This record gives sequence, C-alpha cells and structure tokens, in this order.
Amino acid sequence: MNISSLSKIAIKALGNNKMRCFLTMLGVIIGVGAVIAMLAIGQGSKNSIKAQISEMGSNMIMIMPGAERRGGVRQSSDDMQTLKPADYDAIVNQATTIANITPMVSSSGQWVNGNNNYPSQAQGVNTQFLDIRQRKVSEGEMFTEADVKSAAKVCVLGKTLVDNLFPDGTDPLGKVVRFGSIPLTVIGVLDEKGYNTMGQDQDDLALVPYTTVMKRMLAVDYIQGLQASAIDENKTEETINEITEILRANHKLRPEQEDNFTIRSMQELAEMISSTSSMMTVLLAAVAGISLLVGGIGIMNIMIVSVTERTREIGLRMSIGATGRDIMTQFLIEAIIISVTGGVLGIILGGLATWLIKIFANWPVQIDPSSVVLSFAVCTVIGVIFGFYPAAKASNLDPIEAIRYE
Repeated sequence: MNISSLSKIAIKALGNNKMRCFLTMLGVIIGVGAVIAMLAIGQGSKNSIKAQISEMGSNMIMIMPGAERRGGVRQSSDDMQTLKPADYDAIVNQATTIANITPMVSSSGQWVNGNNNYPSQAQGVNTQFLDIRQRKVSEGEMFTEADVKSAAKVCVLGKTLVDNLFPDGTDPLGKVVRFGSIPLTVIGVLDEKGYNTMGQDQDDLALVPYTTVMKRMLAVDYIQGLQASAIDENKTEETINEITEILRANHKLRPEQEDNFTIRSMQELAEMISSTSSMMTVLLAAVAGISLLVGGIGIMNIMIVSVTERTREIGLRMSIGATGRDIMTQFLIEAIIISVTGGVLGIILGGLATWLIKIFANWPVQIDPSSVVLSFAVCTVIGVIFGFYPAAKASNLDPIEAIRYE
C-alpha cells in the first residue's frame, strides 16, 4: 500500500479515539511549549542585559580596591583601602587614553525630608559621572568642580528619592534634605531610567560630591573604587594596561608582587553575563525538555495499548494481503501524526505563554526562530523513536494468532 492510503487509515484510526489521542499529545504540547517559553525568557534576558550594558558604554572601566578574590577567600579591610585620592590624581595626570574618570564612594543611610524618609545611599562622585554612565540632569543642574573641592553639602536626586521625599509633588530644587545628620541642598533631579533587567531601580540614586561623602559622612581617606571610560571602545584594553602601570607604580609594587587592585571592563562583564545567561538558558531548556521525553514515553505507551486492542484488525489486514512493512508504516504514521500535531499545538502554546509572560510579568522575552524549528524537529524525532517499537511489534504479529486473539 502507498503512503497516502496508509495515512488515511492512520488518521481514521486516531479519529476513533479522539480524547485518548489528545491526552497522548498533551505531553508533547506542554513539552514544546515549555521549551519555547524557557528559551524565549533566556534569550530575552540575555539581549536585554546586553542592551543595558551597551547603553552604559562598552568602553566603561571599573577599578576596585583589593586583589581579585580567589577560591572565595574574603579580603581584609586593609585590602579594601588600597585606592587613595592620590591614585585618582595620578591617573588623571598620566593616563592618555581616558575620556572621563570619577572616584566612587558610597554611604548607606536614611534620607529625610520633614516627616518623609527613605532608606538609600549617598553615591559620592565627581562631575564626570554623568558622562561615564550616560545620565542627564532633567531638572536643575549637576554640582561643579568647585563643589567637589569644597566638599559642598549639595546633592542631585533620582526620581525614586524625589517621589518618596516629596510625595505631595513639591518642587525639590533648593530644598534642604538630610542624609543621616548631614543637611544637603537639592540642586538637581536625574532623568528617569526605571528598572533594569536584574530588577534594580536605576532611579534609587542620589549623587553627592565624593569629597563630601569621604569627609562629612564616612570620615575616610580612601576611595571605594573608580569608574572610567576609554576615549574609544577599541582602546579599552590599552587603557586598562595603562591604568595598571600607573597604579602599580603609585603603589610601589615590585614586579613579583600581585596587583592590590582589580580592573574590569564592561566588555568582560558583558562576556561573563552572556556566558552565564547562555548556561542558564540551556539548563532551563533541558529541564523543560524532560517533559518532551515524558511525552514521547506517553506516545509509546498508548501505541502499545493500541496495538494490543487492534490485534484482530492487524491479523485480518495481514491475512488479506497487508505486509508487515505496511503495518509498521501505518503505526509509525500514527505516532508521527500525534507528535507533529502536538508539536504544532505546543508551538502555539509556547508563543501564547511567551506573550502572557511579557504582558503580565513584564519580563524581556524573545522567541528565537531556531528554538521553534528545533522543538518541532525534536518532537518529530520523538514520534519516530517512540513509535518504532509498537510499530515493529504490530508488524511481527502472526496473522493466524492475531485473528484468534480475544
């Protein structure tokens, strides 16, 4: 018999048990839908993180005190105080490939305005912070170099702090707020950024001259880090090498001594996050793929039951001329129809689930066409693999014994 005739027989046989056929498909439907949705979440998160890193500038460089941690060993407090204002001055005066650089010092505490208060940080920076992080002041102005030199009691607030400290909509410019016991005059409001992919509120930010944080809030003589940007993305590695040489010379480190500071670029961070995200995506897809395997086992189970129920039918067909190959092909077609139909419905379910996740969870998602093709191919292969044993069993039945089967 030809494939067309066998396909009609297979479709008719499946139509006689619609509910059982649908329940058999359900494992494949859920498996394909889960794989597509999980891969969409992973791909969307990966792309969103890359986009945000790109917005921050792929030429951004972070310099942190202390050597790179190895084996989870915690660093001592002395290791975390290896960056001084003199290091910042040396880099400013000697580096030739840096576009902007700012010291970073932060203090956690309570921001207070009258009866309103909000827990956050005072982020100590200089005037170049906005260029490095690609932020703008939407209202008022940024503090000046003169404010930095004099450790002025001024601040620029993010939208989240403004909303919490001035809930009645009062114009914050010119108002005096307190950070702990330190009064600060609000001279500007940062542009609104919202939440990033990792759920961090980018507007929960208050900028203060770093000298103010060092002298008036923390009473320290060291800085907690430096952020810089290279004059060109292609010169990032050259800039890192230049900063390394300057800091090693400034810290009087001998050639055999390790760096007592750590330098990271956004390119490194992007590669690390991308690698981690890819690994998590594969893990999610693998977990979701287990349901595809379960669906395949379900297909095999039902097809074996079907062979048993239709033993007399198989015997009659073989007795009037159907070959074992015809019987095997028919049952294989039935298994493939179940898996392929389940795959198509699973793709629709995966697309719907992805859309619902985007709408209600507000997660960044992106369906990769390759994941759809891969899922469909896998479920087709599953239909062939798990349908082969029942089909082979049916084709090997003895016609006489099959007709006598009760």
